[in-house]
This record gives sequence, C-alpha cells and structure tokens, in this order.
Amino acid sequence: MSKETVAILGGTGDQGLGLALRFAKAGRKVLIGSRKVERAVEAADDVRKQVPSADVSGLDNAAAVGAARGAIVILSIPFEHTVSTVKSVADQLTPETVLVSMGVPLATAIGGSPTRVLQVAEGSCAELVQSIAPKGVAVISAFQNVAAHRLMQLDADVECDVIISGAKDPRKRVMALCDDISGARAIDGGPLINARYVEQWTALLIGINIRYKIPDGAGLRITHV
Repeated sequence: MSKETVAILGGTGDQGLGLALRFAKAGRKVLIGSRKVERAVEAADDVRKQVPSADVSGLDNAAAVGAARGAIVILSIPFEHTVSTVKSVADQLTPETVLVSMGVPLATAIGGSPTRVLQVAEGSCAELVQSIAPKGVAVISAFQNVAAHRLMQLDADVECDVIISGAKDPRKRVMALCDDISGARAIDGGPLINARYVEQWTALLIGINIRYKIPDGAGLRITHV
C-alpha cells in the first residue's frame, strides 16, 4: 500500500526540514512549502543531498497544498504566522485534507521567553487553526515536542513519543506518519482539546534543555502504554 503524500509548510525551518528528511528517507513523497519558493527549492535540494532517493519538491505554500490535495499538510511555522499562512492556502484545502498543527504559542511571538506560552482565546494553536480552516477540513495536533536536531540526525533514533490529538480517523492517518521516524512512537491523544496541554509541554521542555544544557533537545516518553 502506497504511503500518503505529505506537504510541509515551513519545511525550510529546522523542525520542518527534519520531518522532510525522515519522511523522504522512509520513501514518502514530500512537498516542501515556503512563502519564498527559492527557499523551498533550496530545502528540497538539501533533502536530496542527504537522501539521494528522495521524492521531494520545493514549492510556494499554496502550490504545495494544491499538489497535496486530499493528503496531509503539516504546518511547521512560527505561531505568529499561523493565521496568515492558513488563510493564504485556504482555497487549496479540501475536506479530504488533514491539516496538522505543530505550532506552539510561545511568548517569543511577542518578544518574551521561549519557556512561557501565551494564552490563546481558542485554547491552543491547534484549536485556533481549526477555527479558521475551511469547513470540513480536519485539524490534528502533533509533533510539537519532537526536537528538530534529533529529527535531522538520520542515523540516530529520536527517542520521543508523539502525542496526536483530533478527530479519530484523521488522527489515525497522522499517527501512521510516526512509523517513518525511527525511535518515535505515536500516542493517541484523544480529541483536539487536549492539544492545549501538549503545546504547553514544549515550553517546559525548552526550559529543561536550558537547565540541563541539552543542545539536541530532550524528549518525552509515556510509560506503561
């Protein structure tokens, strides 16, 4: 059975690029999106250098979503660009598309500390995305707590659980992505409302990384599951 195509908006950043590398290595078609197409093309070239067999393309955000119509689209963008990015690709999103939010409302969005989160009226970044996504498009929360540097180390396991929240069937589609990431395990996080708890763990992990001087990033494990 062929694997679903994945479009990663913000795939030029460390975490998005790390996911692109992992998915490409696993044989999945990857579309890297960016506001500037030249940056997306550069990122796709980087993936091919590390994974010569990669089926990867660099496109602007709208084109990437259009090419992945009905598949999985991952938002790997800073919180402050979330609303503008979703609105810019809304016409390309179809009811069959699964839109994955991995954003976190860190206080850095307003010049604050990365160890703090902002209050979001909707409850979480993922719920904010759901409120502005076109009707019928399922939004899933995932990948907030997977360290970018771990993802980019292709010869090593990431050693991290990925808590995935949202509607049941789309949630299962996103959970299947974790099979492509060595050392990752998908944890069923239930309904989307639970994203508000998971997102806050990101700020906690950043603080742990600072205090324990972990440059490659700490991960989370849920025991006895």
